[in-house]
Amino acid sequence: MKVSGPLLLRRFRPDSIRGRVTVLVTAFATLLLIPTGVLGSILARQAFSSAVWLDARQEAALTAAAWRTGHFHSGITPQVAGIDLVQVVAPNRRVLATSPAARGMPPLTSFWPSEDDPMQDVEACTHDGIGCLRLAALRVMPGPDSPVVYAGRPINGFTPVGMFDLLFTAEVSVLVLLTAWATWKVAGRTLRPVEVIRSDLAAVNVNDLDTRVPVPGGDDEIARLARTVNSTLARIEQAKITTERALRRQREFAADASHELRTPLAGLRTQLEEAQLHPGETDLPSLLRDALLDVGRLEAIIDDLLLLAKVGATTPGRKPVDLSALVRDEVARRTDRLPVRLALADGVRMHAAPRHLARLLTNLLDNAQRHARSVVEVGLRRDDGFVELWVSDDGPGVPESERERIFERFARSDTARSRGRGGTGLGLAIARDIARAHCGTLVAAESPYGGAMFVLRLPVSGCPQTADAAPPQAAIDGATGPYAEPSQVAAAPAPVHERQA
Repeated sequence: MKVSGPLLLRRFRPDSIRGRVTVLVTAFATLLLIPTGVLGSILARQAFSSAVWLDARQEAALTAAAWRTGHFHSGITPQVAGIDLVQVVAPNRRVLATSPAARGMPPLTSFWPSEDDPMQDVEACTHDGIGCLRLAALRVMPGPDSPVVYAGRPINGFTPVGMFDLLFTAEVSVLVLLTAWATWKVAGRTLRPVEVIRSDLAAVNVNDLDTRVPVPGGDDEIARLARTVNSTLARIEQAKITTERALRRQREFAADASHELRTPLAGLRTQLEEAQLHPGETDLPSLLRDALLDVGRLEAIIDDLLLLAKVGATTPGRKPVDLSALVRDEVARRTDRLPVRLALADGVRMHAAPRHLARLLTNLLDNAQRHARSVVEVGLRRDDGFVELWVSDDGPGVPESERERIFERFARSDTARSRGRGGTGLGLAIARDIARAHCGTLVAAESPYGGAMFVLRLPVSGCPQTADAAPPQAAIDGATGPYAEPSQVAAAPAPVHERQA
């Protein structure tokens, strides 16, 4: 079966990035080092050849000078190390003198230098058993009958050229191996945080989303990847919290609706059945009045339940709000049995959902109007990055043991603040959920007038950027900073009577 080139490369390609980087860098190093080694070997060969010919020329010149002075007639003693083949040859090709190594040999080469160029470098390969020779041919005298000196040495066998070749081969091999080893080590050390991130992500499951991967020092790609992974995990965790909150609210809505709607429906059904059984004894206007009251209570409960299901399950549309103006407008449009005193700081602005804050204030004022004897007061101030709004009255107040329970849905109390006084039992629950949706708190305390005081505390800048909705109750109760409860609710500012509405 034939395998195409790209498929073959993919089959033998390393699976890990570390292996791929090592192979790639090693390949580049090989492509760079092999030509460098070959070039170095060529240059070494040329240098060695030049050195051999320089030695041969020097020996030939010394021999020619000695021949001219007549220091020897037949025996030549080489004076340059390594140049052991020396001959003096007459024009008739007769050997006049020779070195011991060249004794008995014919002329080393048939080349004869001309009178115009008396010194020539020759490479001869005509002698059996000796191999090729590198020779310098030098005319002894200028005349045409001048003998010629041949001086040189064989170039076969193990020479310094072979040593250079072996040296460069070993050097290139060692450098390639060192490059591969160093790349493997460096790539492993560089990618080690990625492996840690991978293993930590593999351990993350839907029930444990608070795990975060370690962020290495610096601001390189791996550090940015770790921060992005942690940011993604935080968003997934927040989405899980939001989803669980929405599901919990849906279950609570179904349970509350099935429980609380049964009573007014049963009363309405009883009245209608009694009227059907005794039509002649039925007071129609009274029946219609009572039926409409029950229908109105049903509508109020359904509206509040729907609002409770929405608040916190989705992010409210927030924008800059002048809270001072909002409180004045909401109080001015009400027609209550008691006038509302205002103690408002001017120009208190924050980032919030104005419709939700208006509903929260309405619920607190409705609660205060139902239970106050003669005083209802609304105060507002800004305090160290937070906005504090309080609603006070001089009613019977809330016992300290009941100050958390009254925020539960349909909570019943034996005090005068039970839902028998006219509410649906959901107003305070809605108000606290709106506060939490704005990453704030709503608590009950004792009013300076002896009644109840509800204190709302919200961050001016709104929820942090990473929070898509309100934090869970555990995060609010145990947190510091923007989610913290007021340290001393009882230390709320004393009322300043600005005006009456």
